Amino acid sequence: MAPYVLPLADLAGITILVFGLFLPRHRRPELVVAFLTTNVGVLAVSAALASSTIGAGLGLGLFGILSIIRLRSEELSQHEVAYYFAALALGLLGGLSAGADLVDLALMAAVLAAVAIGDHPRVSPRTRSQQLLLDRAHTDETALRHHLEALVGGPVLATKVLRTDLVNDTTLVDVRYRPPAAAETAPAVVPAERFEPHRVESLR
Repeated sequence: MAPYVLPLADLAGITILVFGLFLPRHRRPELVVAFLTTNVGVLAVSAALASSTIGAGLGLGLFGILSIIRLRSEELSQHEVAYYFAALALGLLGGLSAGADLVDLALMAAVLAAVAIGDHPRVSPRTRSQQLLLDRAHTDETALRHHLEALVGGPVLATKVLRTDLVNDTTLVDVRYRPPAAAETAPAVVPAERFEPHRVESLR
């Protein structure tokens, strides 16, 4: 196959990944530029390293170091990390191989298929996680779960009590729940009286 087949396949793959899978499912356009830039940047640098005397091993090591750096401005969720890793994998597959073959194309297709299946709503139903500061000190886990389900309007999947203040009669809890079907496409909004970001930060 021609040497330009894999870069073109990578560009087609990242287009499908971002505009065919991520955006329709998660509605976060601010991450589009991150995924596209990461993919094209990895593709360009890995292609340059593959044809130089530095060697692809050093390039892979550098990308491995970069991949574990977490920006402190915003923490990525697990499914966003999966898309980020898929963008990296597509770029590496498109840039490191000297010549295109069916194995490389099959690996790219496998990456896309893994994301498409693993992130499908029927395989992994959408959940949300929030920290709530309740105006009541809860010591009974069952009562706390019922109270949270009434607040979030959906079944609570997991709870983690971060702090129970018996003096001020408050409970800080991290809750993961499944939102109602009508609210799955809308951003989660918590009333101010239920969630106080500045106060939560001070209690950590």
